[in-house]
This record gives sequence, structure tokens and C-alpha cells, in this order.
Amino acid sequence: MRKAVLLALALLLPPAALGAPTPARAETGQLRIAQQFGIAYLPLIVAKEKKLIEARALADGVPDLKVEWLRLSGAAAMNDSLISGGLDLATAGIAPAILTWDKTRGKVDISLVASLGSMPNVLTTNNPNVKTIKDFTASDRIALPSVKVGFQPIVLQIAAEKAFGKYDKLDDLTVSLPHPDATAALLSGTGGITAHFTAPPFYEQQLASGKVHEVLNSYDVLGGPHTFNVVYATKKFVTDNPKVIRAFVEALDEANAWIKANPAEAAKLYIAAENSKLDPAFVESIIRDPQINFTTTPERVEAFVDFEYRVGLIKQKPSWKDLFQPGLHAKSGS
Repeated sequence: MRKAVLLALALLLPPAALGAPTPARAETGQLRIAQQFGIAYLPLIVAKEKKLIEARALADGVPDLKVEWLRLSGAAAMNDSLISGGLDLATAGIAPAILTWDKTRGKVDISLVASLGSMPNVLTTNNPNVKTIKDFTASDRIALPSVKVGFQPIVLQIAAEKAFGKYDKLDDLTVSLPHPDATAALLSGTGGITAHFTAPPFYEQQLASGKVHEVLNSYDVLGGPHTFNVVYATKKFVTDNPKVIRAFVEALDEANAWIKANPAEAAKLYIAAENSKLDPAFVESIIRDPQINFTTTPERVEAFVDFEYRVGLIKQKPSWKDLFQPGLHAKSGS
């Protein structure tokens, strides 16, 4: 009789209730990644073209991972798509990523996955009267990928705080425009754009034209090299897919090592992937620039945190380890 009762229970109850092991939850079979424009995204381009993520995922026990690549411009578009479930990994500047981390706490919850590298951004202008940011007037327009919440506007705010004692002094002069469009407008002198805060290869291209000059460099504003762009995801996605996340970071590390060892080939790959008309030697010179370091290790992230917390843009004051997923904590971040 007792055996019959136990057999009936075994048929009715799930394996976990009887102490039997439950099968491990399968990780995602699809990874949707969005990137923006510029050489800052070269590690992702290399990983895409060489299928490094798929290879690393297979080695880590995730077979047949399908990687889908999307192209968006600006932190706002990235966040909307990530939060709505339209993508799994978003990319944006470190400054807006910190804002997103803070604003989504207790709701969606964001986890930064990896840095894409440290590199300067440069504010350029075609206005000969502008030598420093103090020379801008109400008639100037500064193009950025995304106003207020983007990387460049927050660096501009840090610079404005130092120059004017008021961090939002220049906000009214900024307009949203993707880097390629802003570069075209600045060099042609059309559309009312007189300045552009931008990243490689756009500022190098602009300066090489002889039509613009440099106003400030973000390394000077932040006191040295700093992380530019990062990859981030919802905390749930990171927690549910540890093998995929590990494979992704390993793929970026592999891509970074390949870029440093093969700058000429990396330049050609970038030009082909982006359908760029830039001279390969010009792109190679940018990749070789000692100011640029392709690395997954976060650098001077807490300098951005300090500013954003001090002026009230964020409510929490996280360390870099609070921001980034545990797989990065063994790195010498800052």
C-alpha cells in the first residue's frame, strides 16, 4: 500500500519536489547586439566579421548561438530598445550608461558588461573665433549624437563646470546629429552646425581637412585616459546567460589582441565592414594612436560617477564594480 502511495506521488509531483535534480536552464540561442558609428566599435566589428562570439560560445557549451547585429545612434535609442526587449546588448558612452544604470535601479536593472576601450573625444569647430569653450556664442550650434544624456554632452558639462562654474551653461547650444551627418555638415558649413564633439575617426578626418580646429580633448577634461564606450544589458539577461556573457567578453578580448597585433589588417577590415571611403593608411594611423587602447577593462569610470552624483544626475554613487558584471571584477578597473 505504501509503495502504491509513493508511486502516485512520484507521478503527480515535479522532480524538484522529490529531491531529484532539475535540468539546467538552457541559455539564449539568440544574441542581439546594437552598435553605433566609429572606430570605437572596431572590437565589435572584428568580433562580427570573424564570428568570434559564436566560436567562444560554442567552446563554452552554447552551440548554434545566433548573433544579430543592429545599428542605432545615441543612448536614448539604445535604452528604449533595450528596455522594450528589442535587443540584448546595447552600446553607448560610459557617461549615459551610468545614468541608465541609476534610473533603472529597482525596475529593469542594468548591468554593464564590458568596456570597448579608452580613447579621447575631441570638440572641433569651423568658427575661427572660437579658441576655447568660453568663446561660443548663442549663434553657435554644437552637434552631438544625443543631447543631455549622451557621452559628449556630459563631458561638455564637466568642462563647462570647470570653465563657468555652471555645468549646463552650454546645453542650449547642443543639437542631436549622428557623427557622419555632423561631420558632413561641419565640413560643408551647412545646416548651422559650427562645432562637433566627436570620436575617432571623425575628429581626425575633420582636422585633416584643414577646415576645422580643436577646441578641447576629453582626456584633458577627465585628467587622463578614460573608458569611452561600454556594452550593457539588463541584469536579468546577464544572470540568465552567464556562458553567453563570458563568451562575449572573451570574444572582445580576442578581438582587441588581434587589432593590436594586426593594425593594418584591422584598418582594412573596418573600411570594408563600414563601406568607408577613408584611406586605409589613415585608419591604420588612428588604430596605432597611443592615446587609443582597445580593452574591456574600465578606466576612470568613477570620475564620471563623481560628477554625475555631485550635480544630481544620479541618486546612487556606485563603484566601478557595482556597475559592471562580476566577470570583469578581476580586472584592474577604476
